[in-house]
Amino acid sequence: MTAPAQTPLPVAIEPAHDPHLVDAVTSAGGEIVPLEEARVLVWIGEPNDFPPLPDAIDWVALKTAGIEGFRAAGVIDDRRRWTNASGFYAAGCAEHTLGLLLAGIRQISAAVFSGHWDQTLPPKVQTLRGATVAIIGAGGIGRELTPRLTACGARVVAVNRSGTAVEGADRTLPVTQLRQVLTDADHVVLAAPATVQTRHLINDETLALLKPHSWIVNVARGPLIDQEALGRALRAGIIAGAALDVTDPEPPADDDPLWSLPNLIVTPHIANPSPGLTREMAPWLAENVRRFRAGEELISVVDPASDY
Repeated sequence: MTAPAQTPLPVAIEPAHDPHLVDAVTSAGGEIVPLEEARVLVWIGEPNDFPPLPDAIDWVALKTAGIEGFRAAGVIDDRRRWTNASGFYAAGCAEHTLGLLLAGIRQISAAVFSGHWDQTLPPKVQTLRGATVAIIGAGGIGRELTPRLTACGARVVAVNRSGTAVEGADRTLPVTQLRQVLTDADHVVLAAPATVQTRHLINDETLALLKPHSWIVNVARGPLIDQEALGRALRAGIIAGAALDVTDPEPPADDDPLWSLPNLIVTPHIANPSPGLTREMAPWLAENVRRFRAGEELISVVDPASDY
């Protein structure tokens, strides 16, 4: 006997019908409907533009991993399920992170900054072979970055809240041991969420724990670093350099003194370029639509009581 066909899941994609997400929804058994007819909202707009939700909405899917903007806008409630994009963009972010770190330690940035042929640069060039790289906030990005770093010959120390082992890392330590991690590390990658606890995690005191040849890469959120302290450390040679894909504020002012530093690399929040976000999100959304229809647990569920 043939099982009865399941009714398509009514899904709204707002504020625009992105073709990658439309295909993802329909391929998983959903149909695109107006918001007032939907059970699911896929929101790809900004937090401050978020619409009032009909009572029938059971699940809201956000396209960003960070939810602090939605928290600040008072959007997230406990009346329905919410998912973010935690882990969806990890592979692309890991690629960018590795590129920034290599650009720094191989002195590619300094060579470009100098604007002329300068063979005094090579003595400053470092290698990842045998270096210890600490990943602070070793979640999805950390899991993707770890094999890329080990392929370059680096040792990886993963740091997370619990100390639960990260596959492939040489060691995984809880954040309570951060000071020792920074003391031992050659280079540091920041991939932690922005919370009250992580604000200015990198400051004058923690920068002083690092080595003169250390590079810091931030692909997480700008407020993890006290940028005034970072500027002091870069000018004084306390660390060798920093590479930032995120800043605080973002973007920096045109007259921000950090722009003048040859040992600083800044990319404009492009570890995951905006035009590619929905393409990267699409397979994850399709899987979550399938799970929702099947009554299974969703991927990347947001805890209404959590900061991220």
